Parts: sequence; structure tokens; C-alpha cells
Amino acid sequence: MTRLTILEYPDPRLRTKALPVGTVDVPLRDLIDDMLETMYAAKGIGLAATQVNVHKRLLVADISEERNQPRVFIDPEILLRDGVETSQEGCLSVPGYYDDVERAARIRVRAVGRDGKAFEEDLDGLLAICVQHEIDHLDGKLFVDYLSEMKRQRVRKKLEKERKLRAEGRAPETSRAPAI
Repeated sequence: MTRLTILEYPDPRLRTKALPVGTVDVPLRDLIDDMLETMYAAKGIGLAATQVNVHKRLLVADISEERNQPRVFIDPEILLRDGVETSQEGCLSVPGYYDDVERAARIRVRAVGRDGKAFEEDLDGLLAICVQHEIDHLDGKLFVDYLSEMKRQRVRKKLEKERKLRAEGRAPETSRAPAI
């Protein structure tokens, strides 16, 4: 397995709308394994293919404490949304920044699993938030898009400054945990 590079905001590739996967084959399963390894190494709970510069409708998630219950959603779509929940979100593509985001409290999602079989599932709690967050990535949307323009500008400037300092060897790596 290979650890992939996670794109960071404001990288324009994060705005690319992902295309349907279609066929589940060995190369796709290898990508799934690489994405899971990358997500676990970054101490995240979810990762969309767009975040690793692969523009296919694929996301992985694992909200378990033990980090041993990986979930795979290929070509996911939200069929129903119910209720409203506000929670603190972070993002592996926006390291070190967290803010309140309002999302549906419960969703019904349709997707294809790693085994190539279609399924529908009702989700709530953290998994529902995570799947909505990752589907946003597949649509070219980031959690900072839910924030005010002023907050987005502040986040962009902070991240650009941290990247510059890291490149010069003058700043430690930004903590990526825990984030979606």
C-alpha cells in the first residue's frame, strides 16, 4: 500500500467535480487500500478521492475508536436528508482548522461497496456528518465554503504562511488529527 499526498486548501484541484467510478476492479480496490492507509496515517475519519487528486466518486471512512471498521462508498448519492445538526468539523485538506458546520442530522445514502454490490443505508451521528462532508469534496465543495468570506480568507492566509514556514524548515508539520 502507498500513502498518498493529501491536497490542501486552497489548491484548485480540490474544486474538481469527481466523475462516476462505474466498474469496481483491482486497481480501484488498490486505490481504496491506499486511501485507507493515507486516512489512518493522517488520523482522519474520512477521505474523498478528490483530496488525493483522484477525481472519481469514491470515499472511505472509519469513525470507530479502534480504527478497524473501514467503510467504502463508491458512487455515493444522498437520497434523503432529515433534521439539522451543527457540529465542529475539521478537514484533512484544511489542517489545524475547526469550525461549526450545519448539516442534515440523518441521511439515506445509496452507494456501491468494495465488493461491487449496491446498497442503501440510513446514517446518523458522526458517520452521517462524515459522509456528507466527503460527498461535498466529490462535488468540489469544502467545509470552509460554509463559513463567512472573512473566515475563509483568514484560513487561507494561515495555511499559506504555515506551508511557507514548513518549506523553509522553520515550522513543525501541522497536526492533522482528528479531522474528516
